[in-house]
Amino acid sequence: MCYGKCARCIGHSLVGLALLCIIANILLYFPNGETKYASENHLSRFVWFFSGIVGGGLLMLLPAFVFTGLEQDDCCGCCGHENCGKRCAMLSSVLAALIGIAGSGYCVIVAALGLAEGPLCLDSFGQWNYTFASTEGQYLLDTSTWSQCTEPKHIVEWNVSLFSILLALGGIEFILCLIQVINGVLGGICGFCCSRQQQYDC
Repeated sequence: MCYGKCARCIGHSLVGLALLCIIANILLYFPNGETKYASENHLSRFVWFFSGIVGGGLLMLLPAFVFTGLEQDDCCGCCGHENCGKRCAMLSSVLAALIGIAGSGYCVIVAALGLAEGPLCLDSFGQWNYTFASTEGQYLLDTSTWSQCTEPKHIVEWNVSLFSILLALGGIEFILCLIQVINGVLGGICGFCCSRQQQYDC
C-alpha cells in the first residue's frame, strides 16, 4: 500500500467537494435566482455564517493542496535520507488534515442548525420570521406545513435542499480528513511506501 497515493486521492477529492460547497453556499444567497432577498437581509441567519464558502470550501483547499503536493518526489529528506523527508511530509499532512476536520465540522454544524431552524420567510400574517423555529426540525417530516411560507416562493425546498447538500458534503470531507489523519500517521511511522518499488509508483 502506498500512503502517498492514498493522500493524493483524498486531496483531489477534497478539491471537488470544496468547490461544490462553495457553489451550494452561494446559491443560498439567491432564492429562485433573485437577489433582492439578500439585499433586503431576508435570508436565514445561518446563510451568513459562510459555512460552505469558508468551512467546507476555502479552508478545505489548504489540506487538499498539501495532500496532492505529496506526489512531488523532490523531498530533500533529512541527514541525507530522502525517505526520512517523505515520512516527515506525511506526518505534517496530519496537521493539515486537522484543519480540514475543523472546517468540515464547522460546515456540518452550521448546515444542521440551518436545517433545524428553517428559513426566514414571509408568513400568512405578512410578517418576516422563522416560521418553523419552534418545531425543532419536525417540519422537515411534514411537507404540508411548508406552504406557510409565502415568500420567497419555494424557499423551504430551496433551503432544505442546499443545507442538506452542505451537510452531506461536509460530512464526506470530515470522513476523508479523518482517514488522512490515520493515513498520515501510518505513512510517517511505517514509511512513505512499503517498498522501494512502490516509491517509484507513487
